[in-house]
Amino acid sequence: MRHCLITFLIFICRLSSQGALSVYTISDEDMDLPFGGGNPNAGDEIKTDSISSAGNNTFELQDVKVYGKSAAKRLEEGVFSVNAVEIAPNINKLVTLTEIIDRSAGIKIRREGGAGSEFDLTINGMSGNSIRYFIDGVPLETKGEGLTLDNVPLNIVERVELYKGVVPSHLGLDALGGAVNIITKRQRQNFLDASYGIGSFCTHSGNLTGQYFIPGTAVVIQPTFSIGYSKNNYMMKGVEVWSDEEDRYIFTQRRRFHDDYFSLFGQIEAGVTDVRWADRFFVGVSYNKVDKELQTGAIQNKVYGEASRHANSQAVSARYNKRWNRISVRAALSYTWNHSETVDTAYRKYSWDGTWLPSSGNELNNKTRTLRVYKRPLTIVNAGADYELNRHHVFSLNYMFNRRGNERYDKADRFFEPSKDVISKHIISLTYLQTFFDRRWQTSYFVKDYINSLSIEQTDNFTITGSDKIDSHTVKSYWGAGLGSRYKICEPLSVKASYEHSVRLPLSRELLGNGTTVYANLALNPESSNNYNIGLFGNVPVVRTSQFSYEVNGFIRHVQNYIRAAVSERDGMIQYANEPAIDIKGIDVELSYLWNGCLQLTANGSWCDARDLKKYKTDGNPSATYRNRVPNRPWLFGNAEASYTFRNLFAKTDRLKVGMTYQYIHWYYLNWETFGTASSKARIPTQNVTDVYISYSWKEDRYSLSLKCDNIFDRLAYDNYMLQKPGRSFGAKFRIFIN
Repeated sequence: MRHCLITFLIFICRLSSQGALSVYTISDEDMDLPFGGGNPNAGDEIKTDSISSAGNNTFELQDVKVYGKSAAKRLEEGVFSVNAVEIAPNINKLVTLTEIIDRSAGIKIRREGGAGSEFDLTINGMSGNSIRYFIDGVPLETKGEGLTLDNVPLNIVERVELYKGVVPSHLGLDALGGAVNIITKRQRQNFLDASYGIGSFCTHSGNLTGQYFIPGTAVVIQPTFSIGYSKNNYMMKGVEVWSDEEDRYIFTQRRRFHDDYFSLFGQIEAGVTDVRWADRFFVGVSYNKVDKELQTGAIQNKVYGEASRHANSQAVSARYNKRWNRISVRAALSYTWNHSETVDTAYRKYSWDGTWLPSSGNELNNKTRTLRVYKRPLTIVNAGADYELNRHHVFSLNYMFNRRGNERYDKADRFFEPSKDVISKHIISLTYLQTFFDRRWQTSYFVKDYINSLSIEQTDNFTITGSDKIDSHTVKSYWGAGLGSRYKICEPLSVKASYEHSVRLPLSRELLGNGTTVYANLALNPESSNNYNIGLFGNVPVVRTSQFSYEVNGFIRHVQNYIRAAVSERDGMIQYANEPAIDIKGIDVELSYLWNGCLQLTANGSWCDARDLKKYKTDGNPSATYRNRVPNRPWLFGNAEASYTFRNLFAKTDRLKVGMTYQYIHWYYLNWETFGTASSKARIPTQNVTDVYISYSWKEDRYSLSLKCDNIFDRLAYDNYMLQKPGRSFGAKFRIFIN
């Protein structure tokens, strides 16, 4: 009926104007069409012929295009500050989600090495565990501790939602600085998607995903398989080794020699869609395995040659969604078995040339031999209901239960005291959404209750972990609230603002350590923050075949009991600690230009100023770091990308895409800037890294081949805690998609 009405309106417009009819823009909020593909700025286009006069009663159809906005674009135009990154333009390239997200405005990811190394993601100045990760609204950790943005199969992802500061209640968890929500594909068709990539440093990756609807039924089966491996044997520049010829330590180049990484992920889900009792109901099982050799500690001069970490996880899950007229419900349940072992049994001290000397202790902390085992079962329940009172008012209730066990023991250290710890969270939220003026003005209000329950048994290393300063069994409650509002003045200009008082409860990694490079801190307190965001955005049609879009966001974060990872240079270990007060303010800008569906230019820049507001120390003396910028954190950075797509170049329906990305990071201090003389202060230097790529697809994207070169000028680049990143590297990827 709507399609007939729109065709009729086009006809009437033509009769009234008696001129050439070219483009109509219609939001898919008003018309149910299969929008959401290709162009993230304009949605899919539907072409007909427009109507021109050929006499009084005869008309000829000519070029009419109707545009709708993709789901990603509509999300960015919502009430919260959020980047929605479409994966389709990157699906053929040899990249990970980590690399794609790192190019987004206001986002910075810092690694501790090559493939498989731990990384730190920053959103508008908030980083690390302040950021929560989800897949289809369910915590990503339900798939196992080893599954990260690095090894989520790119083939299954439609888009990634990056929430800045204020996080919607339906995600449930206690995110403080933002959230990453991975949205998987939901194609209503059978398909098989397979890819294989190979790259420098003996890097290999393979992905296989598919979907099969059993004929004559509503049952669908969705298998997913992913495997990755890398030796990470890239060259380390300017490292210190002993020279027998010169009888002294010299700075030279040496390859990494103990950094192999292997990951394996498999999942199968089965369920039904669009049946009488459920819109979607799926059950699934998954398995995840990660083996990682450890090359360095938290700092580069701590070199390991034997230590390693091994982890595997199994999970079962169920998801349910159903809508009845004005009411919709959703529920997700999962249980995950996590098992990890850290092997540190060598009494050796290694150098960057692979040589070693006998040592009185193990590699990680110079103590006795250890084979530390952690079992961390995870139970998660996320349930919610929405009630649509009318087209202007919607109410939502959400409940999240998160229980993490922590059983630990040691197979080699007979003096180690086993323990069992439990961390539980209950998070309840209520949301009210109102919409006025034909959706031009939207506002969301919400309130949250965070309930934290701890049961801690471990008491060892009390001088380091603070186990003697805590109540081993506690239950505490914290409150949070916020709102977000957006008003669309016109298509080229909209304004949005949001605020949240948020609480973030410490994670098991922060409280209990990780058994390798992170000490426990059982006296850690929850952190809280008042987050403010304000932004302007819009789409400006330059000419008929091009479009310019922009977004500007300003933010302020007032953080109490800020949780920061502090590094001990003596033993290379990390321990999370509270900073009494941190103030963060900044701005990020993103500009995008698309011409004729072929040329795309994107640039973004971010400035983020995070400073210590602790004026006095606990003993009453002035704090030396007062008003200092928080160390080991980039505060000025930006990205740019240019690409051009050639269509029907060698055959019909083929595409050749060439592109270049550039990343700039301004220098920053490794430690507090007030300590040390100007000449002795360690700092991460300014970085300029350029990547290039080319991809070719044919047979309507059934086959594709891509090549890339990262860091083409082989610039020396550093990252988290001044750890070197890989130099120039090459990669290739072949993909086949059978629909």
